[in-house]
Amino acid sequence: MQRTAGLWLLIGLAGYALLPWYMVAGGFWSFGWLSAMGGDARPALLWSAGGRGWLWLPLTGFAVAGASLMLARDQLAMARGLVSAGALGLALMAAQGLVILGNSTRLGLLEGATQPGMGAGALVVAAALLFVLTTGISGLGRGRGDAFITGMIGAIVALVGIFVFYPMSFILLRAFELKGGAGLGVTEFLPRFFAGEIWSPACLTGLGYCGAALNSLMLALATATGTTLMGLAFALIFTRTNFRAKRLLRVLTILPIITPPFVIGLVLILLFGRAGTITEFFAYAFGWEKTRWLYSFWGVWLAQMLSFTPIAFLVLIGVVEGVSPSMEEASQTLDADRWQTFRFISLPLMRPGLANAFLLGFIESLADFGNPLVLGGNFNVLSTEIYFAIVGTVADPAKAAILSLILLSLTLGAFLAQRKWLGRKNYATVTGKGDSGRNAALNDGLRWTCYAVALPWAAFTLVLYGLIFFGSFVKLWGYDHTLTFEHYTRAFGIVYRNGIHFTGAAWNSYFTTLTIAAIAAPLTAAVGLATAYLLVRQKFTGKDAFEFSTMLSFAIPGTVIGVAYVMAFNFPPIELTATGLILIIVFVFRNMPVGVRGGIAAMSQLDKSLDEASITLGANSATTLRRVILPLMGPAILAALTYSFVRAITSVSAVIFLVSARYNMATSFIVGRVENGEFGIAIAYATVLIVTMLAAILALQLIIGRRKLRRADRIEAH
Repeated sequence: MQRTAGLWLLIGLAGYALLPWYMVAGGFWSFGWLSAMGGDARPALLWSAGGRGWLWLPLTGFAVAGASLMLARDQLAMARGLVSAGALGLALMAAQGLVILGNSTRLGLLEGATQPGMGAGALVVAAALLFVLTTGISGLGRGRGDAFITGMIGAIVALVGIFVFYPMSFILLRAFELKGGAGLGVTEFLPRFFAGEIWSPACLTGLGYCGAALNSLMLALATATGTTLMGLAFALIFTRTNFRAKRLLRVLTILPIITPPFVIGLVLILLFGRAGTITEFFAYAFGWEKTRWLYSFWGVWLAQMLSFTPIAFLVLIGVVEGVSPSMEEASQTLDADRWQTFRFISLPLMRPGLANAFLLGFIESLADFGNPLVLGGNFNVLSTEIYFAIVGTVADPAKAAILSLILLSLTLGAFLAQRKWLGRKNYATVTGKGDSGRNAALNDGLRWTCYAVALPWAAFTLVLYGLIFFGSFVKLWGYDHTLTFEHYTRAFGIVYRNGIHFTGAAWNSYFTTLTIAAIAAPLTAAVGLATAYLLVRQKFTGKDAFEFSTMLSFAIPGTVIGVAYVMAFNFPPIELTATGLILIIVFVFRNMPVGVRGGIAAMSQLDKSLDEASITLGANSATTLRRVILPLMGPAILAALTYSFVRAITSVSAVIFLVSARYNMATSFIVGRVENGEFGIAIAYATVLIVTMLAAILALQLIIGRRKLRRADRIEAH
């Protein structure tokens, strides 16, 4: 404890004395601040000596920490001193940042004091104070006395607090605004929360349209059920059958997740819309009446099934692989047939994966914005209602906040239902003992059922993507099918003249998108899987609330997140708008829950005796995580990396308010082309993105490799 706290104390003092306290022009990593350390890029030590005396406040925490390390009589007193030092330093640092905002101050204090947003020096000092605090907490016996565990918990709590709760507070407080700007109160909140137009069941009685909340709930339940069953069918085919085209099937299962949101809806309209190809064919061949069925619950559900089945598959494939063959063999030895073995042994052991896949499908459906916007018609859902409440003709932030709270309540209900269904049972099947068998094959009935469900769906997916590819090479998809390369030339033109020049209009956003996605993906996976490790392997106060808080950013529509980030980070103390960093942060905390849920599903199958054996042999928690747990988490790591990378590329709603001229994203560029009627360029760009992401996913699979759980796997590997 003393050595760890001393190290963080030195790191914090170095950041205070050497790094720029405020944000610098050109960004920290340009290192232009090195030549301007006497000006605006000064460290806190020079600023405080030059008149900004409030910057001495964080040093109070370091002073208390140093005194505790040198003067404490015993370990307990030292731990208490470190906790007090870290808490005091963070509180004073937050106070000086929140009171002095840009060109004004709050509470009438320090009149005339100004300061810009915090920079690298402030970040290092805050991190040092936080880890001094968590080291002291470990010294009090919390987290099994392991500074690594308490530090990880503290870091994730701090990150979620700053980048989820802090920005969302700006939006959610609007839910309690009184009409006419008369302040905050609860007198108008409940009537608006339970308003009839939001919860109306009229569609169930044939008297009209249902409210947005009931529509969202029905759609989420249908989508979560459908994607979980479809994902399970694909996972069983891939792991429990001898199907020959498994690689092609794997590609088809992940294609929808790497598609920009509006593209699937556009293809469905061109096929099944009132003037769609298939609609016209059936009207001509069989005299069927043309209808607008696609612009309803069923059209949105179909699009969401196509979009979110890959998430369920990515979560479930690792869980299905993790079921122990020994248990299945024991069942068959006791004279159970294959169906009984699957029903009573294999399927119950897959419950964590099924529950997490269902929860992700449910939340994804609730938060989906693009598909209901394109295909919803008169079928209103919460996400689109929130969007129109923010950007509509008459903006109503209070209504948007109330709808967001309703959406959160539905998510909380699903989360609690999932916890109750899983209960406190043990689902560990990977114990560290040698397991020489293979998983039991499916019985004929179940195998052919999986084939009958999954293969037509895969064929349908293949047709859709064939049409997308075809549409990028025709002049005007659906009207003029003359073949042309014009769209690719305009978007991705290259000129060889005195070197290579990227002349296409899309190159700038393409390179920016790939850079930001490549940075955000590993950070998202790391934060998500670290959170899963804490939730599954550690016990600490408030764990249930902590788990739900990690799902908060996932449950709220991206549009609301984007607006919240603009409101929270457009001014000091954390000023991030118009930077690439705000895009990375929003992707990390928007997509983190997939890494969390996938990690929980996979880690639930790893017996705790693995950790205990490692610690017994002298390894600490960090070494155990790195050498024992992570090598067995291949599918979960792949799922987190894959999902976070492609979502950073395909996300629209979360970044539509955060892009800037310098940092324009691919989806923002595509939406702009669609608004201008340049569908060919938009589809060509989407095709390039699909190919790019598919190549990246295959590369990730090769890098991470396949998890070796059985002796037979190892024999095959050799």
